[in-house]
Amino acid sequence: MITRRDLFPPIEPYRTGTLRLDARHTMYWEQSGNPRGVPVLFLHGGPGAGATPVHRRFFDPEFWRIVIFDQRGAGRSTPVGELTDNTPHHLVADIEQLRSTLGVERWLVFGGSWGSTLALHYAGTHPLRCIGLVLRGIFLCRREEIDWFLYGIRRVFPEAWRAFSGFLPEAERSDILAAYYRRLCDPDPRIHMPAARAWSIYEGACSTLLPNPETAGAFSEDRLALGLARIEAHFFSRHLLDGKCDLVARVPQIRHLPAIIVQGRYDMVCPVGSADELVRAWPEARYVIVPDAGHSAMEPGIREQLILATEQMKQI
Repeated sequence: MITRRDLFPPIEPYRTGTLRLDARHTMYWEQSGNPRGVPVLFLHGGPGAGATPVHRRFFDPEFWRIVIFDQRGAGRSTPVGELTDNTPHHLVADIEQLRSTLGVERWLVFGGSWGSTLALHYAGTHPLRCIGLVLRGIFLCRREEIDWFLYGIRRVFPEAWRAFSGFLPEAERSDILAAYYRRLCDPDPRIHMPAARAWSIYEGACSTLLPNPETAGAFSEDRLALGLARIEAHFFSRHLLDGKCDLVARVPQIRHLPAIIVQGRYDMVCPVGSADELVRAWPEARYVIVPDAGHSAMEPGIREQLILATEQMKQI
């Protein structure tokens, strides 16, 4: 009987390191929990947000060998916000390089928001390396989802959207993505940092069902804001997953894997329609809609369901 419904106590990694990916990028990684446990890979959101210590706490440290890393250009990986050679395909290759380096044969893959995107992309590319998937806040990296993020959210969060769009001169607001991308790619911190903060604060403000000053404050931190805003704008402009890379079209390659999908009913950053489409293509997956939650993994109902999911995966 599964009784655990909240985060496990804080833990420290038993091993950390950096992995040289190429001449430009170095990736931070860490392991915590049980060195002889079942491997689980945590994929953070964004793209570009980076991982934090709380992410270790979704997993029973006595059972799981918890592997966490910061994706290219994010968090403790360097250089932060770097866009050169930074694509979804690079990130999938990075995961495989990390898996080989750590001597992992197969692992459970856990990801939310952009982490769900990357988890689906990785599993579709390397299904034999996956034990199963736990996904939250489904994002398929399609044009309509990005248009919603840039314009549609104003129907629900008009104040946050006015601050986000109002950062730009009125003449540039018809193409918010291009206007922000120009500023975020500018080498001058006096130009790219204000744009990064405005973008990141907007996302943070829309991520919870009820206002959460702690979440909003985290999104305003400079390193997170720069990695998140710059890499999101880059991927949204140039690296949509469509055509042959469409994630729902690739579900037949992974339908045999056990999967649990957790989605907030009132997720405004990654609305429920994407999760619904994914589940219709993957009826074997267990699907949990949290009726009183938005997007953030720290929403109480989502947090509870993610803990239950990792506990249920222990039995597979």
